[in-house]
Amino acid sequence: MVFAHDTEVSLQSAATLANSALEPDTLETVADLDAFYDEFEYTGRRDGDEAELAAVRAIRPRLFELLTADRDDAVALVNAMLADAGAVPQLVRHDVWDWHLHAVGPERDLPTRILVETAMAMIDVIRSDEMSRLGRCADPGCGGIVLDLSRNRSKRFCSTACGNRNAVAAYRARQRR
Repeated sequence: MVFAHDTEVSLQSAATLANSALEPDTLETVADLDAFYDEFEYTGRRDGDEAELAAVRAIRPRLFELLTADRDDAVALVNAMLADAGAVPQLVRHDVWDWHLHAVGPERDLPTRILVETAMAMIDVIRSDEMSRLGRCADPGCGGIVLDLSRNRSKRFCSTACGNRNAVAAYRARQRR
């Protein structure tokens, strides 16, 4: 494991959320947000309405900017996110999660919690100088964010779909030779 479990989950959820804005948009309904919330085991306040969906959709560009920034720019973005939220890091334990960091309370709105959790995760990435774990998809038509948590840093595609599309294209190119 490169990072603590909560850091990895926060990074995975942020990359998934940022990539959801790419075509085809995969966060269009409250049901899509419900599935995202459940998949990444968020806890705390959940409004479950169109306003919350719109607010979560609105933070996707900030997440994309953070996850594709260079190290120094990422520091400024993280500091701004934490300051905007009035974040106060605290160790907490709840549900099936052992001790981990929260920097805002569970009563805060979901978009704020997502931004702060992502910023807290990025602190670990920045401090350990692991920015190379974040990159752009190798599929020329994609541009999505790749979070590479593998030991050998070999992940090149943001999704199975992009990886499969490129494998098929490479196979077809070899067959034409």
